[in-house]
Amino acid sequence: MKEKKVVPGTGGERYIPYEERTGGESVVFFTRDLSAEGLTKIYRRIQGALEGKIAVKLHTGEKNGPNIIPREWVRELMEKELAEGTIIETNSYYEGDRDTTEKHRETLKVNGWTFREVDIMDAEGAVTLPVKGGKWFTEMSVGKTLPEYDSLLALTHFKGHTKGGFGGSNKNIGIGCADGKVGKAMIHTTPGQNDQWDISDEEFMERMTESTKAVADYFGKKIAYINVMRNMSVSCDCEGIYAEPVVTPNVGICASLDILALDQACVDIIYAMKEEERHALVERMESRHGLRQLTYMKELGMGNDRYTLVDIDNGDKVVPLSEVVKNLVPFGE
Repeated sequence: MKEKKVVPGTGGERYIPYEERTGGESVVFFTRDLSAEGLTKIYRRIQGALEGKIAVKLHTGEKNGPNIIPREWVRELMEKELAEGTIIETNSYYEGDRDTTEKHRETLKVNGWTFREVDIMDAEGAVTLPVKGGKWFTEMSVGKTLPEYDSLLALTHFKGHTKGGFGGSNKNIGIGCADGKVGKAMIHTTPGQNDQWDISDEEFMERMTESTKAVADYFGKKIAYINVMRNMSVSCDCEGIYAEPVVTPNVGICASLDILALDQACVDIIYAMKEEERHALVERMESRHGLRQLTYMKELGMGNDRYTLVDIDNGDKVVPLSEVVKNLVPFGE
């Protein structure tokens, strides 16, 4: 019997307005308070999902990277709320300062991640998790120690991304939990190709999302998501000091128990900005067909692309996007 050819979806360059979406609604919490206090405050709204041995997945960055979530914020959050929590990472696929465990640990020191031990999950190899309902994979290779945790907090710096268009919780988990030698290669590279970055556009978004689904399914309801909308370069934190200058204004912090609702809300906030504020990030998302992340998460049943945005600074008032982006200050002012 001839094997069926897998074909990527389409439409990753098209933004779908809210009124064209269907299905249920989830809750996304929002604060304008970009500080350690703001991060702690919004974490408390989603912490009920987390128990036992908690993994905190965040991008610790390349050496001296300027745009990562401030270490002081993370330290304060973990001291107050996650005394037993562990920061988790994996080695990079590309050559650089994080492609071996030894170099990665040196980079962690340079970037100040010394207040808590960081578990480089693929330091001793990898394990596989099943991918349910995927079309590219039946299993995904992730860092070996990931199954040792009871629950997972995705603490994400929301920004642009060279391959993904944007990097939200989906990218943080899908790429960030895949091990550096096998899992990341499964997402980025067609077997037998010399170009390790030959997979792009909708196919890349779908492969990355299936990797995320494997992790999300493993943790079930014991997973929560925070996106920090600050220092939003069009470049990923993996580009470190070479990231493109930030031109998008800071917004705040969003959190949810629904990964799709959260990433969708952050994308919606960008699109709700004035043209001069949103131009760079929108161009990056659309040119890379990155919006396919959202539609594929919905197709895979990973969450809702409709939501209520709850302003925790103002008595849990449900706020429209227009209010969230009102009077944003240009970055650097």
